[in-house]
Amino acid sequence: MPPDLCSVHSLTPDVEQLQAKVLEVAGLSELFKVLADETRTRILYILAQGELCTCHLAEVLGMSLPAISHHLRLLRLTRLVKNRRSGKMVYYSLDDDHVLHIIREGQAHFAEER
Repeated sequence: MPPDLCSVHSLTPDVEQLQAKVLEVAGLSELFKVLADETRTRILYILAQGELCTCHLAEVLGMSLPAISHHLRLLRLTRLVKNRRSGKMVYYSLDDDHVLHIIREGQAHFAEER
């Protein structure tokens, strides 16, 4: 950045180090985009209670199977949920404990008084 664009000249940040830090969060916004949808957040919260099949998720949320399947596909692509087959049934669960941690941290942040 040219010096005439910044009025603070007393401290010069280590630009290369900060640029490397920026790379550490590359792609993270895609995760937050997926989590930004209320239905997907609800699906994750329900799955935090235990494994469920698609039809039970649809029943709990009052949604159609195709709509639930669409959301589950996005959640699988971002590795937030995993699935297992048992005959014709497909069961979904959280991919790992990190997902539950994200949910709990979000709840804690939301519950904070301002």
